[in-house]
Amino acid sequence: MLSSIIHTLSNEEKRRFINLLRQKNKRSDTKNIQLFKLLDSTTTHKDLDILIYGKKAKGAYHALCKRLHDTLIDFIASKSFEEETSEEMETIRLLRVSRIFFEQKQYKIAFKTIKKAEQKAKEYALFSILNEIYYTQIQYAHLNTSSSLEALLIHFKNNKKSLQQEENLNLFYATVQHELIQQKKDVVPIIKGTLSKFGLSITQDFTFRSLFKILEITNKTAYVTRDYHTILPFVEETYKQIDTKENLIDKHLFYHIQILYYVANSYFRNKNFKTSMLYLQSMQEQMQKYQQKYHKQFYPQYILVQSLNLNYTGKAKKAIAMLDAFDYEKHKDQISYVLDIKLSLIVFYFQQQQFKEALNTINDFYHSDIWYTEKAGIAWVIKKNLIEILLHIELDHIEVVESRIASFKKKHKLYLKNNEDTRVLSFLKLATAYYNKPEIATTTIFKDKILQTLTTSTSQKEDIFDMSFYAWIKSKIFDTDLYKTTLDLVTINSTKGLS
Repeated sequence: MLSSIIHTLSNEEKRRFINLLRQKNKRSDTKNIQLFKLLDSTTTHKDLDILIYGKKAKGAYHALCKRLHDTLIDFIASKSFEEETSEEMETIRLLRVSRIFFEQKQYKIAFKTIKKAEQKAKEYALFSILNEIYYTQIQYAHLNTSSSLEALLIHFKNNKKSLQQEENLNLFYATVQHELIQQKKDVVPIIKGTLSKFGLSITQDFTFRSLFKILEITNKTAYVTRDYHTILPFVEETYKQIDTKENLIDKHLFYHIQILYYVANSYFRNKNFKTSMLYLQSMQEQMQKYQQKYHKQFYPQYILVQSLNLNYTGKAKKAIAMLDAFDYEKHKDQISYVLDIKLSLIVFYFQQQQFKEALNTINDFYHSDIWYTEKAGIAWVIKKNLIEILLHIELDHIEVVESRIASFKKKHKLYLKNNEDTRVLSFLKLATAYYNKPEIATTTIFKDKILQTLTTSTSQKEDIFDMSFYAWIKSKIFDTDLYKTTLDLVTINSTKGLS
């Protein structure tokens, strides 16, 4: 855990933290800086107590770890408060200052300050803070001759309704998350049914933050179920509400950029690359605003979908160059997107038959599958393990192939069966059969087996990444170029499947 926390810090932040430790240390023999540097520089954490103390000292070592952990948490918390410039924090500050003025009986400046807080809270739809603001104004209303208590009570009640709607949205979010864990397949009915359950609907009354949360859970659900085709109309319906809020876009820039990403990603996963690129262009334009305030935060997401669009529209070299140039160290705090970018680069290399480059990149994944599941999810780990198996097949690493296949089945077979995702296991079985006896690829029996187990009734609903795996085995059957086979499958318009 300590190592994971340390790896979220930039080099400058590490230097600042070490300086802080030096200032705090009252004794010259304190070991916290030594422990920090060891955890920062090594991936194996065995016998660190011996390295630090020169002998086995588990008790002292664990006490040292706890002190370092507590100091790190305090440092990160302080840093976040120093850097926090959001509208929400500014509004909270104004509210707190106004309450101090009220307590000091400086009523004129107190009312002026809390009015400013009210205007900012309204502007950014901060309903929970606004509730506290109205509560404070009502509490001191008898001291303000220019304010109507009746009007304040009306504002307070109206805000309560908005606050209740936001709370219902949070309940909706939690409920759908629970359904997602249960691996339900009917995505849109679940989302719409849960919205109805909590008295919610996609209307113009929703805030940007509300629309963002709805699209976030929709995107997450589609990611797990790989059913982006079904959710696309719902995504389009939700995004229409943003078009009616043009005057609010700049005030909710963070949510708007994230929403544009979700929409662009949905169109990409539905193989509508042109529309996806248009939304990415809008996303990039929004990222330039206010001296690129959110550029660093959203750049990994933008680059990820941009490179995927390029790769699947025949511009693989450009996509690879883009990801090769990506600054992984600069954006390491965006760990899930950085992992997606690295995995995409491996796939791009693989499709271009640059197997050594793909292997070098995949060797960067030195953490356990459990760690990667926590950071990127089980679906990512399964894709990573599958592409690794195919890579070792192409490089003819006999012993590695066998061990990787056995490991994959042991780790993921039960999960895939429980989630009715047996096509992955079928694909692996066919890939193994081909590897053990390549000559079967041209037989009618083998081709029929592939059509029966890997294809679906319509290519329009087929997930683009599933297609990429199928393209590999199809290229073996017909002895065709893998990348060209992939592009042909992705652009197919037939409703007769992938045959």
